[in-house]
Amino acid sequence: MTKSGRVAFSKMDEVSFGQPAAKAVSDVVSRLGAERVFLMVSGTMNRSTDEIAKVKSALGNKCVGVFDSMPPHTPRSAVIAATDMARDAQADLMITMGGGSITDGAKAVQLCLANDICDPDAIDSLRTIIGPDGTPVPPAINPPTVRQISIPTTLSGGEFSGISGVTDERIKVKELIRHADIIPQAVILDPAVTVHTPEWLWLSTGIRAVDHCVEGICSLEAHSYGDAQALQGLSLLASGLPRVKADPSDLQARLDCQMGTWLSMGPLASGVPMGASHGIGYVLGAVFDIPHGHTSCIMLPAVMRWNKSANEDRQKLISVAMGRPGEDAAVVLDEFIGGLGMPRGLSAVDVGPEHYERIAEQSMGTPWIPRNPRPIPTPAQVKEILEIAAA
Repeated sequence: MTKSGRVAFSKMDEVSFGQPAAKAVSDVVSRLGAERVFLMVSGTMNRSTDEIAKVKSALGNKCVGVFDSMPPHTPRSAVIAATDMARDAQADLMITMGGGSITDGAKAVQLCLANDICDPDAIDSLRTIIGPDGTPVPPAINPPTVRQISIPTTLSGGEFSGISGVTDERIKVKELIRHADIIPQAVILDPAVTVHTPEWLWLSTGIRAVDHCVEGICSLEAHSYGDAQALQGLSLLASGLPRVKADPSDLQARLDCQMGTWLSMGPLASGVPMGASHGIGYVLGAVFDIPHGHTSCIMLPAVMRWNKSANEDRQKLISVAMGRPGEDAAVVLDEFIGGLGMPRGLSAVDVGPEHYERIAEQSMGTPWIPRNPRPIPTPAQVKEILEIAAA
């Protein structure tokens, strides 16, 4: 029987790469005809570099406000705070510069503005519900009218998806908000602005992008369209990340990592699900405040080991793309992550066996555990993976 599928192309208009962010911003704002531009940016970059000032200068009097207080994991309260500022500023376009939490925050703000959401609890109405057959059921909500341009400074890749991860502080759960129109209208990849990103953050989010590639390639629902992008993306990341670690000023290596991250989203954008590394990672991030890059560093090799009996042939593609054909993919990934100086076990982030039951139970409610290549029917299988990832 032949495989079947559907690739739905996104509402993103363009990706520019390799030119200064301020110049690219000026060009795209002019093309879009925006007059009231609201910035959501990294507070650290705003305070300690001139990168935000360059963008503000390029915008001139079109810049109507700056929000620079988005915490990690995109809490609901911060999304509402940014929404209030953007609404008061009467913004007609948002520009983000920073990491994945800021990117996701602006994607959620788009929907909050369009649906008159003014309270953190009201974000309940934006949540995607999982139907009886396990597929996401979108809520009946208004599409965004104020779109987003994204200038990423990390490698998480969220700027290339129509999904926003927002944490409900009441229950410490990161929930997915989906809408085809919240994908940024344009993305600007400028390697020069990323030199300010702390090394640990750049490298760990690079492993997050590797995780996108690997889980996309190793999915039993993988297809040639997604494979083509993810395999090339993985090759670029496997080459680029060590080069940046060796020489942080190597802008070509940084751009290779950015391009690899863009390609890493190919499977997810074309309907291929992620697996247990992403599912467990969501819980580790929301409950224990572990950066998502680090969750991938810790969980991906363990998930690969546990999944090997179900997708060994697919795992061989990983070793080839990373330049080590014939070797065990989990070992290749573990050694690669260790070579970058990243954490490699749950003990490194102070998560012990006493937490496994909660992690396992909560992981079962994520969208990715049910789509893992090797079936995970109960929390007991999640605990098996956690035990592999313990050291």
